[in-house]
Amino acid sequence: MPEDWLDEGGEADAREREAAAERERRRQEREARRGGHSRRVREARKRRKRMESGRGRGGAGGSGARGRAGGGSPLTARRLVGLGVVAIGLAFVWVGWTVFQPFHGDGGERINVEVPEGAGADLAEQGVVANSSVFELRATLAGKRSEIYPGTYTLAEDMSYSEAIEALSTIPVERTVTITIPEGYSRPQAAEIAAGAGLSGDYMRASVESELLDPARYGGRNAQSLEGFLFPATYELPAEAGAAALVNSQLRAFEDRLAGIDLRYARSKNLTVYDVLTIASMIDREVSIPRERRLAAAVIYNRLSDGIPLGIDATTRFAVDNYTDPLTQSELDSDSLYNTRNRAGLPPGPIGNPGEEAIRAAARPADSNVLYYVVEPGTCGEHSFSATYEEFEADVAAYNQAREEAGGQSPTDCP
Repeated sequence: MPEDWLDEGGEADAREREAAAERERRRQEREARRGGHSRRVREARKRRKRMESGRGRGGAGGSGARGRAGGGSPLTARRLVGLGVVAIGLAFVWVGWTVFQPFHGDGGERINVEVPEGAGADLAEQGVVANSSVFELRATLAGKRSEIYPGTYTLAEDMSYSEAIEALSTIPVERTVTITIPEGYSRPQAAEIAAGAGLSGDYMRASVESELLDPARYGGRNAQSLEGFLFPATYELPAEAGAAALVNSQLRAFEDRLAGIDLRYARSKNLTVYDVLTIASMIDREVSIPRERRLAAAVIYNRLSDGIPLGIDATTRFAVDNYTDPLTQSELDSDSLYNTRNRAGLPPGPIGNPGEEAIRAAARPADSNVLYYVVEPGTCGEHSFSATYEEFEADVAAYNQAREEAGGQSPTDCP
């Protein structure tokens, strides 16, 4: 065999052995890799079993079935928990929005509401709030459920709960109307004031008679109305009060004031309370200066005593209901029982409703023998009183001259 062939055959054997060794090494590496993977798989399975076993032991009651139920997918459990949190949050938002009403407006049309005790349901029925139960809940949360006051309120339709609670937890201020009846005003004049103040009802009808006062008890047996007993003053009445309420207030005020007046002198002259009121009503019409009241009363007393007609034109003005325009000659000459120019004695009754000071003057006149009075020129409503006709004529002449100098106007000087 050639030597070079042997050399080539040995080299071939050597290469074959090296290839076989390389194949064996690779086989062992593959087996090693497969063994490592199997171990990792086995270890992962063991960890999963331990986790599932832990969830099973943590389930309610510890039963296997419940353990398996509690051991569902972690992602599903987290989703359920999240949905629950969102639902609870939305519920809180809804309750807060419903109860506290953020951004709620000021309400609609203003309405008068009568609120009795425990008025949540009534408010809802009248359209003031949306829901009575929520209103009561909101009032409870605000700590004001026991502070809702009954009364009459001016509220708005569809108010927010907070605004309604604020309004109802404030003691309501009673709405009132103030009416002033001047001293000496007659029933028709007072009726105009009552109507102008918005009082309901008919003042003239309400002041004809009353269960509170009988004129006959005071000597007015033939009285046709309550004229003279309707005490003039300022009255504050509930806004919903009617004319009858004003009349009743006037009658009560009259009795209160009369109780403090000494009537003994008038009674000594055989005058009744009704007579005193009649005299007082003329005083209030004739004089406006306080110090002149008792002098005017003295004139009336003295003329009654002497049988002289009173000559007070205010009585004729009452009869013809003319308090502003000059009296016509036909009115002055009328046959009215109230015409004291041509009839002696007192008129049939009061010509107005006198104030307290006029009643006091009529009950106790000044100790004087005066019989006349006339407006004093250059003054504001003052009078010149005289005891003789000559003095009276001189006073009248002075007045007429001053009036002529004033161009026929009244010669008074009032600011």
